[in-house]
Amino acid sequence: MMTPVPVYGIVIKIGLTETLTFIIGFVYGITAGITGGALIIIISDLGFSPGPWTPFIAAIIGLVFGIGGAVVRRLENGTPRAKVLGASSILLTIISEFLQNLWVTVFYSIPLIASMISGIPSMIAAILSNTILLVAVGPRIISMIQDQQ
Repeated sequence: MMTPVPVYGIVIKIGLTETLTFIIGFVYGITAGITGGALIIIISDLGFSPGPWTPFIAAIIGLVFGIGGAVVRRLENGTPRAKVLGASSILLTIISEFLQNLWVTVFYSIPLIASMISGIPSMIAAILSNTILLVAVGPRIISMIQDQQ
């Protein structure tokens, strides 16, 4: 018998939150990236499944991807290249997933290695979806926003 998979579990791994947070940080800077990323998580969790993890995940996504976007903008002089976006996405996702698993370790008193191992499938899904999304739509969205400014 198959058990149903919550839609939220599938949707959250699509990576839209991380992509949007990165773009906000890239276009508008560190403060907007951190704030935007945190608010995206908080607001979406209110509609699905808020819990003790919400503020921590919001902070992690906002800090890692918001700052990451701002740093990449400085390195790329305002015009992102696909290779840089792809590499950035992989690095930032690994950092983010590690911090999220570390939070699980601390909050639930789970051994770190067990938390990291159990998080591998989630990390792989996040790396793939974040990288595909950021490379595929990131430059277009960034360009559209910059053209409006």
